[in-house]
Amino acid sequence: MRIILAPDSFKGSLTAKEACRAMRRGIEKVLPTAEIVEMPMADGGEGTVQSLVDATGGRIMEKEVLNPLGRKVSAQYGILGAGETAVIEMAAASGLYLISKSERNPLVTSTFGTGELIADALEKGCRNFILGIGGSATNDGGAGMAQALGARFIDAQGRELSPGGGALRKLEKIDLSDLDPRIAESRFTAACDVRNPLCGPRGASFVFGMQKGATTAMLIELDDALKHYAEKIKEFMGLDVCDIPGAGAAGGLGAGMLAFMGAELKPGVEIVIDIVGLKKKLIGATIVLTGEGQCDAQSSEGKVPYGVGISAKEYGIPCVVIAGTIGHGAERLYEYGVTSIFSFIDRPLILETAMEEANILLEKAAERIMRVIK
Repeated sequence: MRIILAPDSFKGSLTAKEACRAMRRGIEKVLPTAEIVEMPMADGGEGTVQSLVDATGGRIMEKEVLNPLGRKVSAQYGILGAGETAVIEMAAASGLYLISKSERNPLVTSTFGTGELIADALEKGCRNFILGIGGSATNDGGAGMAQALGARFIDAQGRELSPGGGALRKLEKIDLSDLDPRIAESRFTAACDVRNPLCGPRGASFVFGMQKGATTAMLIELDDALKHYAEKIKEFMGLDVCDIPGAGAAGGLGAGMLAFMGAELKPGVEIVIDIVGLKKKLIGATIVLTGEGQCDAQSSEGKVPYGVGISAKEYGIPCVVIAGTIGHGAERLYEYGVTSIFSFIDRPLILETAMEEANILLEKAAERIMRVIK
Protein backbone atom coordinates (compact mmCIF):
# COMPACT_ATOMS: atom_id res chain seq x y z
CA MET A 1 0.00 0.00 0.00
CA ARG A 2 1.33 3.43 -0.99
CA ILE A 3 0.01 6.37 1.03
CA ILE A 4 0.62 10.02 0.18
CA LEU A 5 0.56 12.57 3.03
CA ALA A 6 -0.10 16.10 1.72
CA PRO A 7 -1.45 18.32 4.53
CA ASP A 8 -1.35 22.06 4.99
CA SER A 9 -0.03 23.44 8.26
CA PHE A 10 -2.41 23.52 11.22
CA LYS A 11 -2.11 27.22 12.00
CA GLY A 12 -0.67 27.92 15.42
CA SER A 13 -0.18 24.22 16.14
CA LEU A 14 1.76 22.24 13.54
CA THR A 15 3.82 22.98 10.47
CA ALA A 16 2.87 20.93 7.42
CA LYS A 17 5.99 18.81 7.97
CA GLU A 18 5.02 18.14 11.60
CA ALA A 19 1.52 17.23 10.44
CA CYS A 20 3.01 14.67 8.02
CA ARG A 21 5.02 13.12 10.85
CA ALA A 22 1.96 12.87 13.10
CA MET A 23 -0.05 11.21 10.34
CA ARG A 24 2.82 8.79 9.66
CA ARG A 25 2.96 7.68 13.29
CA GLY A 26 -0.74 6.91 13.30
CA ILE A 27 -0.60 5.00 10.01
CA GLU A 28 2.41 2.90 11.03
CA LYS A 29 0.58 1.63 14.10
CA VAL A 30 -1.87 -0.07 11.74
CA LEU A 31 0.11 -0.59 8.53
CA PRO A 32 3.78 -0.82 9.53
CA THR A 33 4.91 -1.98 6.08
CA ALA A 34 3.07 0.65 4.05
CA GLU A 35 5.07 2.94 1.78
CA ILE A 36 4.43 6.45 3.10
CA VAL A 37 5.39 9.55 1.09
CA GLU A 38 5.45 12.87 2.98
CA MET A 39 4.68 15.99 0.93
CA PRO A 40 4.19 19.10 3.13
CA MET A 41 1.79 21.47 1.35
CA ALA A 42 0.68 25.10 1.46
CA ASP A 43 -1.59 27.43 -0.49
CA GLY A 44 0.53 30.58 -0.76
CA GLY A 45 -0.45 31.96 2.64
CA GLU A 46 1.11 31.50 6.06
CA GLY A 47 3.35 28.45 6.14
CA THR A 48 4.22 28.44 2.43
CA VAL A 49 7.87 29.29 2.97
CA GLN A 50 8.39 26.59 5.59
CA SER A 51 6.51 23.96 3.56
CA LEU A 52 8.47 24.55 0.37
CA VAL A 53 11.80 24.76 2.21
CA ASP A 54 11.00 21.46 3.93
CA ALA A 55 9.86 19.82 0.70
CA THR A 56 12.94 20.84 -1.31
CA GLY A 57 15.69 20.70 1.30
CA GLY A 58 16.10 24.48 1.15
CA ARG A 59 17.07 26.97 3.82
CA ILE A 60 15.50 29.82 5.77
CA MET A 61 17.05 33.27 5.44
CA GLU A 62 16.65 36.18 7.84
CA LYS A 63 16.83 39.87 7.01
CA GLU A 64 16.19 43.06 8.98
CA VAL A 65 13.65 45.15 7.04
CA LEU A 66 11.09 47.89 7.63
CA ASN A 67 7.66 46.86 8.84
CA PRO A 68 4.47 48.51 7.45
CA LEU A 69 5.06 51.61 9.58
CA GLY A 70 8.77 51.89 8.84
CA ARG A 71 10.10 50.29 12.01
CA LYS A 72 12.85 47.69 11.85
CA VAL A 73 11.76 44.08 12.12
CA SER A 74 13.46 40.73 11.50
CA ALA A 75 11.74 38.88 8.63
CA GLN A 76 12.32 35.44 7.16
CA TYR A 77 12.05 34.06 3.65
CA GLY A 78 13.12 30.82 2.02
CA ILE A 79 15.54 29.76 -0.68
CA LEU A 80 14.61 26.41 -2.19
CA GLY A 81 16.97 23.47 -2.47
CA ALA A 82 18.55 24.32 -5.85
CA GLY A 83 19.45 27.80 -4.59
CA GLU A 84 17.80 29.70 -7.46
CA THR A 85 14.25 30.23 -6.19
CA ALA A 86 13.24 32.54 -3.36
CA VAL A 87 9.90 32.08 -1.61
CA ILE A 88 8.66 35.16 0.19
CA GLU A 89 5.51 35.70 2.22
CA MET A 90 4.81 39.41 1.98
CA ALA A 91 3.21 39.26 5.43
CA ALA A 92 6.64 38.52 6.94
CA ALA A 93 7.61 42.13 6.24
CA SER A 94 4.34 43.91 5.53
CA GLY A 95 1.76 41.86 7.40
CA LEU A 96 -1.15 42.95 9.52
CA TYR A 97 0.15 41.01 12.53
CA LEU A 98 3.29 43.18 12.68
CA ILE A 99 1.43 46.23 13.96
CA SER A 100 -1.05 46.68 16.79
CA LYS A 101 -4.76 47.17 16.13
CA SER A 102 -4.59 50.79 17.27
CA GLU A 103 -1.81 51.53 14.75
CA ARG A 104 -3.54 50.12 11.67
CA ASN A 105 -3.97 52.78 9.00
CA PRO A 106 -3.74 51.83 5.31
CA LEU A 107 -3.31 55.50 4.36
CA VAL A 108 0.27 55.31 5.67
CA THR A 109 1.33 51.64 5.76
CA SER A 110 3.83 50.52 3.13
CA THR A 111 5.11 47.37 1.38
CA PHE A 112 8.69 48.73 1.42
CA GLY A 113 9.90 45.82 3.58
CA THR A 114 8.63 43.29 1.03
CA GLY A 115 10.80 44.98 -1.58
CA GLU A 116 13.77 44.77 0.77
CA LEU A 117 13.31 40.99 1.03
CA ILE A 118 13.25 40.74 -2.77
CA ALA A 119 16.41 42.84 -2.97
CA ASP A 120 18.18 40.59 -0.47
CA ALA A 121 17.24 37.47 -2.43
CA LEU A 122 18.46 39.09 -5.67
CA GLU A 123 21.77 39.80 -3.92
CA LYS A 124 22.00 36.11 -2.98
CA GLY A 125 21.69 35.08 -6.63
CA CYS A 126 17.99 34.17 -6.82
CA ARG A 127 16.35 34.83 -10.17
CA ASN A 128 13.11 32.97 -9.67
CA PHE A 129 10.64 34.33 -7.13
CA ILE A 130 7.40 33.10 -5.59
CA LEU A 131 5.58 35.64 -3.48
CA GLY A 132 2.68 34.75 -1.24
CA ILE A 133 0.55 37.90 -1.28
CA GLY A 134 -1.91 37.77 1.57
CA GLY A 135 -2.33 38.99 5.14
CA SER A 136 -1.17 42.52 4.34
CA ALA A 137 -1.48 45.63 6.48
CA THR A 138 -1.14 47.77 3.37
CA ASN A 139 -3.14 49.41 0.57
CA ASP A 140 -0.32 51.02 -1.40
CA GLY A 141 -0.61 49.03 -4.63
CA GLY A 142 2.90 47.68 -4.18
CA ALA A 143 4.41 51.16 -4.56
CA GLY A 144 6.51 50.71 -1.41
CA MET A 145 7.87 47.42 -2.71
CA ALA A 146 8.84 49.09 -5.98
CA GLN A 147 10.49 52.01 -4.14
CA ALA A 148 12.69 49.58 -2.20
CA LEU A 149 13.88 48.25 -5.57
CA GLY A 150 14.70 51.64 -7.06
CA ALA A 151 11.43 52.94 -8.51
CA ARG A 152 10.57 56.59 -7.89
CA PHE A 153 7.05 57.97 -7.47
CA ILE A 154 7.04 61.77 -7.91
CA ASP A 155 4.41 64.40 -7.03
CA ALA A 156 3.65 67.65 -8.87
CA GLN A 157 6.42 69.47 -6.95
CA GLY A 158 9.03 66.89 -7.99
CA ARG A 159 9.19 65.30 -4.54
CA GLU A 160 9.16 61.60 -3.66
CA LEU A 161 5.81 60.40 -2.40
CA SER A 162 5.55 59.57 1.29
CA PRO A 163 4.72 55.97 2.20
CA GLY A 164 1.19 54.58 2.15
CA GLY A 165 -1.91 54.26 0.05
CA GLY A 166 -3.12 57.79 0.74
CA ALA A 167 -0.12 59.42 -0.93
CA LEU A 168 -0.86 57.77 -4.28
CA ARG A 169 -3.51 60.37 -5.08
CA LYS A 170 -0.65 62.92 -5.43
CA LEU A 171 1.28 60.79 -7.94
CA GLU A 172 2.30 62.65 -11.11
CA LYS A 173 5.26 60.70 -12.48
CA ILE A 174 6.66 57.16 -12.30
CA ASP A 175 10.43 56.97 -12.84
CA LEU A 176 11.86 53.47 -13.31
CA SER A 177 15.30 54.51 -14.54
CA ASP A 178 16.92 53.28 -11.31
CA LEU A 179 14.83 50.11 -10.94
CA ASP A 180 17.10 47.17 -10.09
CA PRO A 181 18.16 45.77 -13.50
CA ARG A 182 18.22 42.23 -12.09
CA ILE A 183 14.41 42.32 -12.01
CA ALA A 184 14.37 42.12 -15.81
CA GLU A 185 16.51 38.95 -15.56
CA SER A 186 14.14 37.33 -13.07
CA ARG A 187 10.81 35.52 -13.12
CA PHE A 188 8.14 36.43 -10.58
CA THR A 189 5.04 34.45 -9.67
CA ALA A 190 2.52 35.81 -7.19
CA ALA A 191 0.61 33.22 -5.20
CA CYS A 192 -2.78 34.87 -5.28
CA ASP A 193 -5.98 33.23 -4.05
CA VAL A 194 -8.39 36.13 -4.53
CA ARG A 195 -9.71 37.45 -7.83
CA ASN A 196 -10.56 40.97 -6.70
CA PRO A 197 -9.68 43.81 -9.08
CA LEU A 198 -7.62 46.77 -7.93
CA CYS A 199 -10.43 49.32 -7.82
CA GLY A 200 -14.18 49.65 -7.40
CA PRO A 201 -16.71 48.03 -5.05
CA ARG A 202 -14.96 44.64 -5.27
CA GLY A 203 -11.50 46.18 -5.20
CA ALA A 204 -8.71 46.15 -2.63
CA SER A 205 -9.94 49.11 -0.61
CA PHE A 206 -13.64 48.39 -0.21
CA VAL A 207 -13.32 44.63 0.34
CA PHE A 208 -10.24 44.47 2.57
CA GLY A 209 -9.62 48.01 3.80
CA MET A 210 -11.63 47.94 7.03
CA GLN A 211 -9.75 44.94 8.42
CA LYS A 212 -6.59 47.00 7.95
CA GLY A 213 -7.95 49.88 10.01
CA ALA A 214 -9.72 52.01 7.40
CA THR A 215 -12.83 54.00 8.25
CA THR A 216 -15.72 54.31 5.80
CA ALA A 217 -14.41 57.70 4.68
CA MET A 218 -10.92 56.26 4.22
CA LEU A 219 -12.24 53.54 1.90
CA ILE A 220 -13.39 56.14 -0.66
CA GLU A 221 -10.08 58.02 -0.36
CA LEU A 222 -8.05 54.83 -0.75
CA ASP A 223 -10.04 53.63 -3.75
CA ASP A 224 -9.70 56.99 -5.47
CA ALA A 225 -5.96 56.91 -4.81
CA LEU A 226 -5.64 53.44 -6.35
CA LYS A 227 -7.66 54.53 -9.39
CA HIS A 228 -5.29 57.46 -9.88
CA TYR A 229 -2.31 55.13 -9.39
CA ALA A 230 -3.69 52.76 -12.04
CA GLU A 231 -4.12 55.68 -14.45
CA LYS A 232 -0.48 56.69 -13.97
CA ILE A 233 0.71 53.10 -14.46
CA LYS A 234 -1.22 53.05 -17.73
CA GLU A 235 0.19 56.45 -18.75
CA PHE A 236 3.83 55.66 -18.01
CA MET A 237 3.95 51.89 -18.58
CA GLY A 238 1.14 51.19 -21.01
CA LEU A 239 -0.44 48.58 -18.74
CA ASP A 240 -4.04 48.70 -17.51
CA VAL A 241 -4.04 46.96 -14.11
CA CYS A 242 -7.31 48.31 -12.73
CA ASP A 243 -9.63 45.42 -13.58
CA ILE A 244 -7.27 42.44 -13.77
CA PRO A 245 -8.52 39.63 -11.48
CA GLY A 246 -6.14 39.38 -8.51
CA ALA A 247 -4.70 42.87 -8.95
CA GLY A 248 -6.41 43.88 -5.70
CA ALA A 249 -4.75 41.15 -3.64
CA ALA A 250 -2.77 42.32 -0.59
CA GLY A 251 -3.90 45.93 -0.89
CA GLY A 252 -3.09 46.09 -4.58
CA LEU A 253 0.30 44.38 -4.34
CA GLY A 254 -0.98 42.14 -7.13
CA ALA A 255 -1.15 45.20 -9.39
CA GLY A 256 2.35 46.28 -8.34
CA MET A 257 3.73 42.82 -9.06
CA LEU A 258 2.14 42.89 -12.53
CA ALA A 259 3.35 46.39 -13.32
CA PHE A 260 6.88 46.46 -11.94
CA MET A 261 7.92 42.80 -11.85
CA GLY A 262 6.06 41.43 -14.87
CA ALA A 263 4.64 38.80 -12.53
CA GLU A 264 2.21 36.02 -13.26
CA LEU A 265 -0.68 35.70 -10.78
CA LYS A 266 -1.51 32.07 -9.96
CA PRO A 267 -3.47 30.25 -7.25
CA GLY A 268 -1.00 29.46 -4.48
CA VAL A 269 -1.88 25.79 -4.15
CA GLU A 270 -1.19 25.24 -7.87
CA ILE A 271 2.28 26.71 -7.46
CA VAL A 272 3.05 24.47 -4.49
CA ILE A 273 1.69 21.35 -6.25
CA ASP A 274 4.01 22.04 -9.18
CA ILE A 275 7.09 22.67 -7.04
CA VAL A 276 6.74 19.60 -4.81
CA GLY A 277 5.74 17.38 -7.75
CA LEU A 278 2.58 16.08 -6.09
CA LYS A 279 1.00 14.72 -9.27
CA LYS A 280 4.00 12.54 -10.10
CA LYS A 281 3.95 11.11 -6.59
CA LEU A 282 0.26 10.28 -6.89
CA ILE A 283 0.91 7.79 -9.68
CA GLY A 284 0.37 4.33 -8.23
CA ALA A 285 -0.82 5.61 -4.83
CA THR A 286 -3.55 3.83 -2.88
CA ILE A 287 -4.86 6.81 -0.96
CA VAL A 288 -3.88 10.40 -0.14
CA LEU A 289 -4.41 12.12 3.21
CA THR A 290 -4.52 15.89 3.43
CA GLY A 291 -5.61 18.27 6.17
CA GLU A 292 -5.86 21.74 7.66
CA GLY A 293 -6.91 23.38 10.89
CA GLN A 294 -10.39 24.56 9.86
CA CYS A 295 -12.18 22.91 6.95
CA ASP A 296 -15.18 24.92 5.71
CA ALA A 297 -16.65 26.58 2.62
CA GLN A 298 -13.43 28.52 2.01
CA SER A 299 -11.50 25.27 1.70
CA SER A 300 -13.03 24.69 -1.73
CA GLU A 301 -11.84 28.10 -2.95
CA GLY A 302 -8.19 27.31 -3.52
CA LYS A 303 -7.06 25.92 -0.18
CA VAL A 304 -4.84 22.84 0.15
CA PRO A 305 -7.63 20.21 0.45
CA TYR A 306 -9.14 21.57 -2.78
CA GLY A 307 -5.85 21.38 -4.67
CA VAL A 308 -4.95 17.95 -3.36
CA GLY A 309 -8.49 16.67 -4.00
CA ILE A 310 -8.50 17.89 -7.60
CA SER A 311 -5.10 16.27 -8.18
CA ALA A 312 -6.18 12.96 -6.62
CA LYS A 313 -9.35 12.98 -8.72
CA GLU A 314 -7.26 13.10 -11.92
CA TYR A 315 -5.75 9.73 -10.97
CA GLY A 316 -8.88 8.18 -9.45
CA ILE A 317 -7.30 8.04 -5.99
CA PRO A 318 -9.37 8.40 -2.78
CA CYS A 319 -8.59 11.59 -0.88
CA VAL A 320 -9.35 12.00 2.84
CA VAL A 321 -9.18 15.28 4.74
CA ILE A 322 -8.34 15.41 8.46
CA ALA A 323 -9.24 18.76 9.98
CA GLY A 324 -9.19 20.26 13.43
CA THR A 325 -12.77 21.44 13.00
CA ILE A 326 -15.33 21.03 10.24
CA GLY A 327 -17.35 24.15 9.47
CA HIS A 328 -20.27 25.13 7.29
CA GLY A 329 -19.82 24.34 3.61
CA ALA A 330 -16.95 21.88 4.01
CA GLU A 331 -18.97 19.30 2.05
CA ARG A 332 -18.38 21.35 -1.12
CA LEU A 333 -15.01 19.62 -1.28
CA TYR A 334 -16.80 16.43 -2.32
CA GLU A 335 -17.28 18.05 -5.74
CA TYR A 336 -13.51 18.40 -6.08
CA GLY A 337 -12.20 14.91 -5.50
CA VAL A 338 -12.37 14.68 -1.71
CA THR A 339 -13.80 11.33 -0.56
CA SER A 340 -14.47 12.15 3.09
CA ILE A 341 -13.65 14.65 5.84
CA PHE A 342 -12.83 13.79 9.46
CA SER A 343 -12.29 15.98 12.50
CA PHE A 344 -9.48 14.98 14.83
CA ILE A 345 -11.40 16.27 17.88
CA ASP A 346 -12.18 13.16 19.95
CA ARG A 347 -13.89 14.78 22.97
CA PRO A 348 -15.24 18.18 24.07
CA LEU A 349 -12.24 20.55 23.97
CA ILE A 350 -11.61 24.25 24.21
CA LEU A 351 -9.65 25.68 21.27
CA GLU A 352 -6.45 26.21 23.25
CA THR A 353 -6.36 22.55 24.36
CA ALA A 354 -7.08 21.32 20.84
CA MET A 355 -4.19 23.39 19.49
CA GLU A 356 -1.83 22.22 22.24
CA GLU A 357 -2.71 18.57 21.62
CA ALA A 358 -2.93 18.79 17.81
CA ASN A 359 0.09 16.53 17.35
CA ILE A 360 -1.35 13.54 19.23
CA LEU A 361 -4.94 14.19 18.07
CA LEU A 362 -3.85 14.11 14.42
CA GLU A 363 -1.86 10.92 15.00
CA LYS A 364 -4.86 9.20 16.58
CA ALA A 365 -7.20 10.33 13.79
CA ALA A 366 -4.86 8.93 11.13
CA GLU A 367 -4.71 5.65 13.05
CA ARG A 368 -8.53 5.40 13.21
CA ILE A 369 -8.89 6.12 9.49
CA MET A 370 -6.29 3.51 8.59
CA ARG A 371 -8.09 0.91 10.69
CA VAL A 372 -11.17 1.48 8.52
CA ILE A 373 -9.06 1.31 5.35
CA LYS A 374 -7.41 -1.92 6.50
